[in-house]
Amino acid sequence: MKKGGRYDVSGLVEAQYEPGSNDTVLRNLLGIIDLDEMGRVEARGLAKATDILIRKYDQEHQFSEVDICHFHKTWLGKAYEWAGKYRNVNITKNDFTFAMAAQTPKLMKQFEKNQLAKYTPCIFKNQIEIIKALAEVHTELLLIHPFRDGNGRVARLLSTLMALQAGMPILDFSLISMYKQQEYKTAVQSGLNRNYQPMETLFLEIIEKSISASMG
Repeated sequence: MKKGGRYDVSGLVEAQYEPGSNDTVLRNLLGIIDLDEMGRVEARGLAKATDILIRKYDQEHQFSEVDICHFHKTWLGKAYEWAGKYRNVNITKNDFTFAMAAQTPKLMKQFEKNQLAKYTPCIFKNQIEIIKALAEVHTELLLIHPFRDGNGRVARLLSTLMALQAGMPILDFSLISMYKQQEYKTAVQSGLNRNYQPMETLFLEIIEKSISASMG
């Protein structure tokens, strides 16, 4: 069905907000209408999912698009009906439009073939190679933005699992969320031209911070 020259997605659960939330909280299985409460639920769920997934995947595992969906489902399965499923709505953030929803399945298959098969398991001995692998995989997954919500956190979770395969500590992404949000956005957008250098620079800082924290 089309509406106003565009496909009408208003009937999709992922396009709806929870009644009573003033369009601030996506329709969810928990009936939560407060944005801060949902944030806390998602944060606790992510911590639990991270622990589960760290135990599930070993150093020799080659990640796949099925694994990426499993990450998302493990994390948000109790909160959203669409958890672990590719989105059917187009997403724009800060005037930047991510890949069209209709292209997501095709793009994720290409991502598995071109990035996941090449860079996982992430067992490179040279730190420069590890950083290049993390930066390209992270950037490409974010450009696809396969899910309705939670893409950044899923991408960071994948990066953490890859870093652990490389013998590194759990990655600390706090500098992105606290100090370098604009640099992060710019680095993602640079990936449109296959320029991963800005993301490599950020990952170098992330790794150095993470190693320092693990030794402290």
